[in-house]
Amino acid sequence: MKTLLLKFSVPLFLVLLSSSLLAQNTATLRGRVTSPDNKPIEYISVALQGTGKGAITDLRGNYEIKQIQPGTYLVVVSGVGYKKVSQHITLTNGHLTELNFNLTEDETQLQSVEITGRKERTYKTKATFIGNKTQTDIMDLPQSVSYASKELMADQGVVRTGDVVKNFSGVSQFTFYDDLTIRGFRVNGQSNTQLLNGLRTSTGFWKQPLTNYLERLEVLKGPASALYGNASPGGVVNRVTKKPLDESRKSVSISLGSFNTFRGLADFTGPATKDSTLLYRLNLGYEDANSFRDLQFDKNVVIAPSLSFIPDEKTRINFDLVYNSSRSRLDRGQSVIGNDLNSTPITLALSTPNDKLNENTYMVTFSVSRQLTEKLNFSASYLKTGYNEDLYEHRSANAYAVDGAGKVIPNLVAMQIFTRQRKRYIDNFSGFLNYNEKTGPLEHKLVAGYDYGSEKTPVGASQLTASGYRNATNTGFIASYNPTNKANYLLDKNGNPVPNVPSFDLNNIRASQQLQDDSKAFYSVASIAPAYYYLNAGYAQDQLKWNKLQVLLGVRYEYYTDFSNYAATNEVKTHSHAWLPRLGAVYSILNNLNVYGSYVTGYNPQSAATLANPNAGGPFDPLKSKMVEFGAKGNFLNDRIGITTAVYRIEQNNVLYNAGVASQPDLLRQVGGVLSKGIEFDVTGRLTPYWSLIASYAYNRSYISESPVAAEVGTQNPNAPRNLANIWTRYNFSKGLLEGLGIGAGANYAGKRNLSINLTQTVPEYLLVNAAVYYTVGKIQLQFNANNITGKKYWVGGYDYIRLFPGAPSNYLATLTYTFN
Repeated sequence: MKTLLLKFSVPLFLVLLSSSLLAQNTATLRGRVTSPDNKPIEYISVALQGTGKGAITDLRGNYEIKQIQPGTYLVVVSGVGYKKVSQHITLTNGHLTELNFNLTEDETQLQSVEITGRKERTYKTKATFIGNKTQTDIMDLPQSVSYASKELMADQGVVRTGDVVKNFSGVSQFTFYDDLTIRGFRVNGQSNTQLLNGLRTSTGFWKQPLTNYLERLEVLKGPASALYGNASPGGVVNRVTKKPLDESRKSVSISLGSFNTFRGLADFTGPATKDSTLLYRLNLGYEDANSFRDLQFDKNVVIAPSLSFIPDEKTRINFDLVYNSSRSRLDRGQSVIGNDLNSTPITLALSTPNDKLNENTYMVTFSVSRQLTEKLNFSASYLKTGYNEDLYEHRSANAYAVDGAGKVIPNLVAMQIFTRQRKRYIDNFSGFLNYNEKTGPLEHKLVAGYDYGSEKTPVGASQLTASGYRNATNTGFIASYNPTNKANYLLDKNGNPVPNVPSFDLNNIRASQQLQDDSKAFYSVASIAPAYYYLNAGYAQDQLKWNKLQVLLGVRYEYYTDFSNYAATNEVKTHSHAWLPRLGAVYSILNNLNVYGSYVTGYNPQSAATLANPNAGGPFDPLKSKMVEFGAKGNFLNDRIGITTAVYRIEQNNVLYNAGVASQPDLLRQVGGVLSKGIEFDVTGRLTPYWSLIASYAYNRSYISESPVAAEVGTQNPNAPRNLANIWTRYNFSKGLLEGLGIGAGANYAGKRNLSINLTQTVPEYLLVNAAVYYTVGKIQLQFNANNITGKKYWVGGYDYIRLFPGAPSNYLATLTYTFN
């Protein structure tokens, strides 16, 4: 026993002795950083130049750097919006040295283009670029903005846009594609009205891209055409990519979960040179996951590097690339028998193992910002988006099969085959000047700029379609069945028309999901004509401030050019233009409470190019909209909590909806007008230094106000719930036995929704409950997320009872994250 004790006690003594000697031979530096009014400043970087050692101030402005070798150092203190300061200090063995700093604000550091990264680690974001094309405090913006930070996304374990927006008031999914409803209006990734870092882009629509490369996801509510051109009247979605930091941060994470999910993510950032003139960031993502839906899977690779070159205090240049390679199948939704939502499982997908959807997307951005004078700043950005689609799918024909009398067979879904290849390219340039001036008692923040945007679907895009019923000679097919002309169709032994593609039997699901022999199907070439449009726009805006009042006055002129019959011998240019005013006012009732009002307009041409659907029909008149909004914004608890409330009224004319023609499933028609009215409430931030919260509620009445079909007037817009409510909270234990432990919980509620203006079909309301547990030890965090823990059966949206989009049942995700410098 003595030998055993000696064997273990000697190494333990040596470890304790070395630790004691290390503590005696190193120094510690700590202190506090405050603002000009002596309030603590969090997320300020305090670094010992040339050592790689440093710290970030906490909520009380405190910092501490341990285990510093004795010597003389230059301490550099920096943070966004404050002037950088530095001071030499000499540290000695075993001593604790205190060094405090008082920083002064630096207006010239505010960015006109978001180039350098955000250092905060909280749900709350103080400023945004989306509302004024320059860094603006959200409190001073006369329009509602909802956002989710990367910290919130990480805590909830979400990497899809649809899962992120559930935290926003008035925003929900339309389908489970990259397809949303904002204030009752549809916004999707294929419509070229989404933004990446404030520049127009689009996604493949069919799949929601990963969000691991995002700093935050934000929505500017209401028409944003005055600043960004054609956009949805409900709002515009802006995805802000992670930018480089001037301090070293690195993290890797591995996630395993339900539906055979495996995900690996990495995020590296820091200075690339000793003088920090070149900063880098690299985000990597890999995902291999199945789904609760039959035959569905996702394999994604994301590579997202970013470089920031800051040669001096007046110049910033940035390069961003987001590349996503996706391999999957296209899921067209669940079909049910008749009107019984419980007649088939929510796992049902009408795919087969033959199917594939291969997509490649890249988005490349160059940005530059130059401080020309103390008052004048120039910014310019260019974004190139490229998309490539290779699709083969078995899908419903949006109808049930019929018998010889033309009567619907409710358990048989009529099927079709699509095989399609196409590419799409989008270019967007934005250049503008920011000028700050004071004339008497008035302060001016002027923005004037020029935008260019274009989208092209080049020659070569094509689609083969097999659908309908076989003709009498079995040499082709007829798009639809007419029982009065039976002699034109091939009939089976029971006198029923033979489908060109075998129908999907909802009473024998597994047989219908097997490999299909498509060699006997007859195909037709569906036209995907090349398309091209471009726009030129100029805009000017002035945000005036007088004491507690701020007034925003802006206008945009847009000239839009579309090519009818592009790349054909009968190509014709068509033009349209619009003046788009924007008015707003903000008044500070208190230092931490503002009220605001705004009037904004929207404009969106509706051509084959902008609709990204050559089979939609038309020509259609452009969408026009206007919004009036009033609200209040406040920051409370020493700026830790932000609260926004808003009331609004939006009018839109010339809205398109599906025409309901079975033989032309993509055909659209125009209705007279839509009116949307509602209230919203958002809370984001921290109640205490260790208790984070985000919550929202929205009531939205969005309905058809004018239509040639009288019965449609008053009908709530498709997939637009009247009530939405969300809450998520996380609490971290900082002391005692539970130190390092964190718990999270939340709920999401969506009211009953209509599926179409043509039908009485609806999907029911739902309430989902989610929870999470976190445990942090040093640089390692273990995280476990459980979603829909009550196992609620629900649908996020749908077009009809043949194309329903169910939500996921109970599922979990376990994540291991290692963070290091």
